[in-house]
Amino acid sequence: VLFISTLVFTACSDDHDDDHDHGSDEELITTVVYTLTDGTNAVVIEWEDLDGDTGNAPTITSGTLTANTSYTGTIQLLNKTESPAEDITLEVSAEADEHEFFYTSTIPSLNITKTDTDGNGNPIGIITSLSTGNSGTGSLTVVLKHEPTKPNNGTSTDAGGSTDVEVSFNVSIQ
Repeated sequence: VLFISTLVFTACSDDHDDDHDHGSDEELITTVVYTLTDGTNAVVIEWEDLDGDTGNAPTITSGTLTANTSYTGTIQLLNKTESPAEDITLEVSAEADEHEFFYTSTIPSLNITKTDTDGNGNPIGIITSLSTGNSGTGSLTVVLKHEPTKPNNGTSTDAGGSTDVEVSFNVSIQ
């Protein structure tokens, strides 16, 4: 199964009418790390593109999950063009009411639930619960929206807002 990666790198542009101070107009996202743990084992899937969409293709680490297993997921966004790498996830968390992650899989037996919420009780998606069913292979797409409509129907299309990052991974369940 080939995987497709969509490249969108800038995050958190300061284009809204509230009083939040972002410190900068936008943040560069070069790396997306999704870590899934089942209590004993960790599966890490990663997308990284240090030179942007005009340079080399991104480096992607796919993941193999165990069938009929529950995982806790944590997503991390980094800007590795800085030293030390800047953790963009901290800004997303601090501005949770202005952000939401969306997870979509082509594998029917892969279910992801966002388990963290913003101050208004709306989902964020930095922390997730993932459960697997029967074996299968497919893709997992992660989208971070800036200033989405909240609440929404759980899809990035319905949420509106602007896309800060969108990446896809190959995933298999065995």
